[in-house]
Amino acid sequence: MARVSAKSDSDGSLVKLGAAIIAARKAQRMSQESLADVANIERAHVGRIERGERNLTFLTLLRVAAALKLKPSDLLERSGL
Repeated sequence: MARVSAKSDSDGSLVKLGAAIIAARKAQRMSQESLADVANIERAHVGRIERGERNLTFLTLLRVAAALKLKPSDLLERSGL
């Protein structure tokens, strides 16, 4: 199976999802570092996800959503996906 990179995100889905994560994080007055700690991922990885540079895995999406006290579907809906 071919790995999908952020460069092949022609419709901007990763950028849209990243923007939804940023908005949810900021609405909770949470820093990238706090989100990373709660989600148990690297802070730099959070930054790449938020900028749409990384195609996050389903498990990472679950962790990020849980850290934001949201369902993954909430993040997807907020991003228009």
